[in-house]
Amino acid sequence: MSSIFKERLFEGKTAVITGGGSGINLRVAERLAQHGAHVALIGRTKEKLDVAVESIVAAGGSASAHPCDVREFKTLESVMVAVHEARGPIDVLVCGAAGNFPAPAAVMSANGFKAVLEIDVLGTFNAARAAFERLRQPGAVVINISAPQAFIPYPMQSHVCAAKAGVDMLTKTLALEWGPLGVRVVSVSPGPIDDTEGMRRLAPTEESRARIAEAMPLRTWGTRDDIADLCLFVASPAGRYITGAVLLCDGGMSLLGGGQMLGV
Repeated sequence: MSSIFKERLFEGKTAVITGGGSGINLRVAERLAQHGAHVALIGRTKEKLDVAVESIVAAGGSASAHPCDVREFKTLESVMVAVHEARGPIDVLVCGAAGNFPAPAAVMSANGFKAVLEIDVLGTFNAARAAFERLRQPGAVVINISAPQAFIPYPMQSHVCAAKAGVDMLTKTLALEWGPLGVRVVSVSPGPIDDTEGMRRLAPTEESRARIAEAMPLRTWGTRDDIADLCLFVASPAGRYITGAVLLCDGGMSLLGGGQMLGV
């Protein structure tokens, strides 16, 4: 859990991370905690959140667990209120809760498509809306975790393509509306990131993993640290003039197109 940033950039600040119990979102939370922030982790599975909190606290950080489904606005709003009452204004909101599974559109169920749209787009809106009155204004940063599927068509990813395109347009719209209040809103778009549930589903075999690495312009997979450090930069004073942007951290994958990446 190393970082290229040496100073404690978020001492005394508060960050809320949805989908914070595992994967990329947990690594982002760990990085923010490493730099002094209290991190409030939101996710559906209490046991997973508790393990994440214990790990962060054992490493010297400050964290709390808040079991919640981002599709349920009232419950999510109550979490934001509780965090605000306990810790003060929210400085960083990371909307990372997401759903994914590979499936061709011709056989995908309507409920499966709907579930991904609701977790990704509705969940991102719910988190941002529920946090809005509790964000530090001016000074807060909202980071939405997107994906290259937002602007590159991928086979077997119609639901994710639609969802992430919605997330990126939501990012840009909120940046317009909330910019005058001093709140920045940015999308971070990871490419193939190792040791994540999403990529285990999309590349389940060593053959598929090798094919993706060989196709990448940088010839390697990314790491969760790559995304965590980018989020740290965006949320820090170094990113003070960045808003409404979709920042790619994908090793050049988006230059290739989804079909080539997945070998079709």
